[in-house]
Amino acid sequence: MEQIIEFAITIIIISASGVMAPGPLFAANIAYGLQGGGKAGIKIAVGHTIVELPLVILLGIGVFSFEIFPEFRTLISILGATTLFVFAGIQIKTILQMKETTSFNLKHNAVLTGITLSALNPFFIIWWLSIGFKLISDAMLIWAFVGIVVVFLLHIWMDFVWLYSVACLASKSSKILSNKNYKILMMGLSATLIYFGISFIMDIV
Repeated sequence: MEQIIEFAITIIIISASGVMAPGPLFAANIAYGLQGGGKAGIKIAVGHTIVELPLVILLGIGVFSFEIFPEFRTLISILGATTLFVFAGIQIKTILQMKETTSFNLKHNAVLTGITLSALNPFFIIWWLSIGFKLISDAMLIWAFVGIVVVFLLHIWMDFVWLYSVACLASKSSKILSNKNYKILMMGLSATLIYFGISFIMDIV
């Protein structure tokens, strides 16, 4: 029992490095949170889960590996960067078209954004292919295939809590932002997405 508790704590602590790391999903979550509050964060987390669950299962059965897909990192980096540039472009266009109001209506679905920015985020994939794969392997030594479920459940709740909390804080901050500062913040978030897109490309150059 002590070994199991220690392993569970290890999973939670290590998972924090992936859950709380700043990235495109984090920036998008703030953008949606400014408008939709905690509910938007939950939707982002749902989209993230839709990608994460099958990935964890594939890792658990040993199908998903760099040996099988030698060009996977390059492909996912290019697709991820392209998606970030498009997302940032749409966001900037929407900001520039805003009238004198503090409302900011994101037209793209939060769940779909969670799916897209997770599936095409090379750092998210690499985290699971390295750190996450080790956790799954260790868990399967203890619980066999049930270990896949154990790792996933101990990890995924942190995604929901973190994204919900960040979205809530973003929503509260929007109430004290002027229209000008609101636009500046959103432009800053868009620039962040562009930065990550460039970093994805630089990572494979």
